[in-house]
Amino acid sequence: MRAIWKGALTFGLVNVPVKVYSATEDHDVSLHQVHNKDGGRIRYQRICEIDGEVVPYSDIDKAYDDGEKTVVLTKEDLESLPAERSREIDVVEFVPSEQIDLLTLDRAYYLEPDSASPKAYVLLRKTLEQTDRTAIVRFSLRQKTRLAALRVRDDVLVLQTLLWADEVREAAFPSLDESVRISAKELELSASLVESFSSDFDPEEFKDEYQEELRTLIEAKLEKGDALDTSETFGEQEEEEAGGEVIDLMAALRASVEKSRAAREGAGAKAASGTDAAAPAKADAEAPAKKPAAKKKKAS
Repeated sequence: MRAIWKGALTFGLVNVPVKVYSATEDHDVSLHQVHNKDGGRIRYQRICEIDGEVVPYSDIDKAYDDGEKTVVLTKEDLESLPAERSREIDVVEFVPSEQIDLLTLDRAYYLEPDSASPKAYVLLRKTLEQTDRTAIVRFSLRQKTRLAALRVRDDVLVLQTLLWADEVREAAFPSLDESVRISAKELELSASLVESFSSDFDPEEFKDEYQEELRTLIEAKLEKGDALDTSETFGEQEEEEAGGEVIDLMAALRASVEKSRAAREGAGAKAASGTDAAAPAKADAEAPAKKPAAKKKKAS
């Protein structure tokens, strides 16, 4: 990884030099646009509307138009802003971790200690862990003032930018203003359905199916060209019917619980029988010898 920014975490008189790294990366297959008639690549150019010439990115500035006047802001103008020149990640408060709304979380960055001794870095990390607090910080990056949550992931401090309050839309849906009556039985069945799907989250178990299928399609087209029959690659695909409104909620809940239970029992049986072909016969052979011992134990 390559550091994208260097600065210092500051809280009180404590200064923690750090390097900032992007914590996530895009794994999508890169595609570009082409003309469907001849396959020619479609390219976008920055053309000046006054002289019609293509303008290199290095010659482009930014501007603000209020409807009457246009103000051009050069790179030097933007770099002169005090917030842009600051290289500090300023801790403004420590809050209970549960108060961070997941909806406001944005980009994540790893922080690496950037000093001869990582003692201050480790001290801050341990303090956050022991107090179960998240630090709210302010800093500037790429011509934007940002609010962020500083938390601990494994042994690393993670900076996760937050959306500003006015960037989160209000969810005002008239349909939710109506009073809805939920029976105790419906809640019980719904809880049973949740329990049947309960598990410990392991992100490694989930794959981006679309990207995997896209790579399969690309490899097949590279091999067979435009004559490719996608049904040979993916099989015949049936159109899924759009789910309509559930009329009988109780019946749908019961059916869902039974379906989930049957699926889990089937998966468990398959896992138990998928070890060794001789295992079931061996288990049957041992079963009669175990039964008398079990009865004797019960009698005593």
